[in-house]
Amino acid sequence: MGDMTTEGASISAGIDLSQFYQVFFEEAGENLENMEQLLLNVNVEAADDEELNAIFRCAHSIKGGAATFGFSDVAELTHQMETLLDKLRRHELAPTAPMVDVLLQSGDALKAMLGRHQGSGAAAVDTTELLVHIRAMAAGEAPAPVAAAVVKAEPVQAVAPVAAAADPVAQAAATSGQRTVELRVGPLSDPAQADNLLDLFKEITDLGTIEPLPDDAALAGVRRFKVSTAAPESELLDLFTFHVAREQVAFLALGDAGSAAMAAEADPSDKGYGFFDNAPGAPDKAPAAPVAAETAVLKPVAAAVAAKPAAPKSDKPAAGLEASTIRVSVEKVDQLINLVGELVITQAMLAQNSRGLDPVVYQQLVTGLTDLDRNTRDLQEAVMSIRMIPMSTVFSRFPRMLRDLANKLGKKVELVTQGEATELDKGLVEKITDPLTHLVRNSCDHGIEMPADRIAQGKPEVGTITLAASHQGGSIVIEVRDDGKGLSREKLLKKAREKGIDAPDSLTDPEVWNLIFAPGFSTAEEVTDVSGRGVGMDVVKKNITSLGGTVEIDSAEGYGMRVAVRLPLTLAIMDGMSVGVGEEVYILPLSSVVESFQVSQEMIKTVGGSGRVVEVRDEYMPVIELEKVFNVPRFDWEHNSGIMVVVEAESGRVALLVDELLGQQQVVVKNLETNYRKVNDVSGATIMGDGRVALILDVGSLVRRSRH
Repeated sequence: MGDMTTEGASISAGIDLSQFYQVFFEEAGENLENMEQLLLNVNVEAADDEELNAIFRCAHSIKGGAATFGFSDVAELTHQMETLLDKLRRHELAPTAPMVDVLLQSGDALKAMLGRHQGSGAAAVDTTELLVHIRAMAAGEAPAPVAAAVVKAEPVQAVAPVAAAADPVAQAAATSGQRTVELRVGPLSDPAQADNLLDLFKEITDLGTIEPLPDDAALAGVRRFKVSTAAPESELLDLFTFHVAREQVAFLALGDAGSAAMAAEADPSDKGYGFFDNAPGAPDKAPAAPVAAETAVLKPVAAAVAAKPAAPKSDKPAAGLEASTIRVSVEKVDQLINLVGELVITQAMLAQNSRGLDPVVYQQLVTGLTDLDRNTRDLQEAVMSIRMIPMSTVFSRFPRMLRDLANKLGKKVELVTQGEATELDKGLVEKITDPLTHLVRNSCDHGIEMPADRIAQGKPEVGTITLAASHQGGSIVIEVRDDGKGLSREKLLKKAREKGIDAPDSLTDPEVWNLIFAPGFSTAEEVTDVSGRGVGMDVVKKNITSLGGTVEIDSAEGYGMRVAVRLPLTLAIMDGMSVGVGEEVYILPLSSVVESFQVSQEMIKTVGGSGRVVEVRDEYMPVIELEKVFNVPRFDWEHNSGIMVVVEAESGRVALLVDELLGQQQVVVKNLETNYRKVNDVSGATIMGDGRVALILDVGSLVRRSRH
């Protein structure tokens, strides 16, 4: 193996611990989220043993991995959390609300630390005060309330592979250089397994030297070796466990019953980084010294590599979870979606070109193309479903946020979520989180009244904010509801007039509610740091509209309000109806199309000189001529458009005048703005089967045009 650099110090045996970093960071992130949810749900008066065990396991898993990779700040904080949690689950202490607060703040600090180790560029986190509080609580004292962890501004470096050498055992190796230890392997059913290790060790020359020691009669089936090496034990473990189980390998100081490397590091009050021993449900007393010593070295690595976070409410090993899921980067999924999009376009082209073929002569070809059509659609749906994420991932961030916000405002709020299993495209999930956060904060700040005011109005003192998601047609509807004071019609009209907005008393309630979407409009009496940070409902609406969505508000003064956000399920592929106008083809989102019918010119009436309407079943509807909207050139001067397509958006309907209906198909949406520029009344473009580009119309924009 060539020369070893310092950075490659941990790679001497061909095993680079940094390959496990990403797994550790992902698992630690999952554990932190899990711990936060469990802490938020914990009932302080009657804490469930199973919940406390699950919280303990989360902290325990993070500590094991952090110790292995040398993230001593994370290991120290989780170690103290673990001490407190251990006393709680053993009923030596009773849980209190301040304990939950401190543990939640510790979780935030751990997130920041792990982000820093990942190279986020964040400043260092000062956890001194947190540690003092946790220690005091673990000792049964009642400390003063803790401030949030302080952030020290100092330069940060992303974690490099060399950090692997910073694990405690590796540090011992680095400082002491070459040392001689005893390696025990077993008990083994097949002694040849130990000989494999001997050969392996000799092959890799820079590991050091190995020679057999005489067998000990007291250790049946255990082979002993004398090893002289500078490599850390964790590295040797990783190498050997390709041949024998990790539990069957132990390092000891030569001629000693305990491991010198770990003895210095171990704290007698600490039960070690044990992932296997001292697990919930295990006997309380520590095992006998020789056993503890033998397992001590394997724990850190075992914790990081063999450990998956245990699912709450279960003490079973989590190996089964790993098999049912696979982690894939979003870029790969996006690439797959793009390729499927191109395949859909090619398939449409083949279908179009084969329409003129005689099905009798080309029977097999036509059958094959029909199968290709079906398979392409199935493949497309399967690939799209990979990107779909349950709404629970969005909803899960709100309980914590609301808890902190309600505490700050002195309010009592309960969050109810419905339809967490409803799935939404990942691209939308990321973009919808901010607008939803703003709506939830608004409900808590402006909607829910103070507990005393609620009791005075005969309401329960705890306000309820409901987050609900459901599928309706081709869209997903996300609602934010609260049982607070609702919107005040008078206040809104007064505010609008102050802002110079035309607001006559004749406005309907829905029109008055929509006033809050005006730029710079805020109903807050005074600007607080919770709301009114210059981000108004206009920004929320703009963000949602940019996703092809709509926002509706419904309110009853004194009883609460409801904001419904309607979004398309995905941004990548949609069902469309293609219509012809002159030589041009336009696509209408199928979810917006209500009906189509033939029309004669006399059915269209002119209103007020310029507007035109058509009567459809006793209802007059604005008419929009796409030919005029897009200035479509005409070469057949005598032609009269005779087909109307009724479309609906933003609770309004219009009738579009077109020449012909070309059919329905799934279209791959290409963003026009990134490839060209923003075009009014157009939301995107697609490539047709014949290779031409067709514009996808923005129905919401056309409806708004008809209103003006």
